[in-house]
Amino acid sequence: MVVTVTLNPLLERRFEYDIFHYGKSNRDSTEYLIAGGKGINVSRQLSLLNIQNTAFTFAGGMTGKLFKKLLSEENISASFVQIKDETRNGTSIVDKKSKVVTSLFGKNSDITPAEADEFLSRLERMIQNSEIVVLSGSSPSEVTDHIFPSALEICNKLDKISVLDTYGSHLQDCLDASPAIVHINREELKELYRITDEESILSQLDHLYSKGIKQVFITNGENPVYASNFDFHYKAAIPVIDTNDATGSGDAFTAGIVYGWHHNLTFEKTLNIASCLGIANAASYKICSSMLHEAVKYESEISIQPVGKKIKAINVNPQ
Repeated sequence: MVVTVTLNPLLERRFEYDIFHYGKSNRDSTEYLIAGGKGINVSRQLSLLNIQNTAFTFAGGMTGKLFKKLLSEENISASFVQIKDETRNGTSIVDKKSKVVTSLFGKNSDITPAEADEFLSRLERMIQNSEIVVLSGSSPSEVTDHIFPSALEICNKLDKISVLDTYGSHLQDCLDASPAIVHINREELKELYRITDEESILSQLDHLYSKGIKQVFITNGENPVYASNFDFHYKAAIPVIDTNDATGSGDAFTAGIVYGWHHNLTFEKTLNIASCLGIANAASYKICSSMLHEAVKYESEISIQPVGKKIKAINVNPQ
């Protein structure tokens, strides 16, 4: 069982226009609602990869009720801590002609200390019955900043595989808590460390490994992915594609990491699958909705090379 954890969920209303006229009235859009948040996106993609999972998050108010309904309609298994405040909402406008996506986000939900404590208590019980725990997305406030670091400590204590994909004020505390696997965007990593060139990236991979982090994946849009498996480094060249909407591509990549570990794939194969899913997501207007057979068509276009010392292609996933 995989548990995905989202502290800052989002009810998103998306408007898709063939041509969007800025500063004018626009009609005849394709409009739909989607339950979002990084961990929710990971769960959506994992479900399409036939990996059993449960999404754990906060929900509150009328927005929260609709959020729950949408997850149920997608057959995404989910568990919630009820909050007094409303679930966060947002709006995205997709201009298909220019391929520009404009997103508007409402304020974060106001989580009380009691609600945060209940969340962590229930999460500890869920971790006990899980194989892999995915901690994704931002923390809505200082009240919830301790949840991910505490969850990582619980995972390590119970010898569970943790996958971290987060950013913001709690990022350093999360990294210090030694997740097993980290997926991070290069810009997010630059918030903590000086990143200027390949040499500095490889140096940071070594630094993160010194913290007890076994695998690291650093993505950067269409640019190469840098990754480490223990102290072995890799560089994956990504093919240039006709991007439609990159929203959720990082979450699709994270789902690929989980897929690889769940199926005991080699590290290089996992990196390839994760990259394929991220690319397929960017080529689509749907968020984390790629089928595996659609994604793997990019497999042969991804070039993965070791950087530095080499390792034999054996199963070296964290145990």
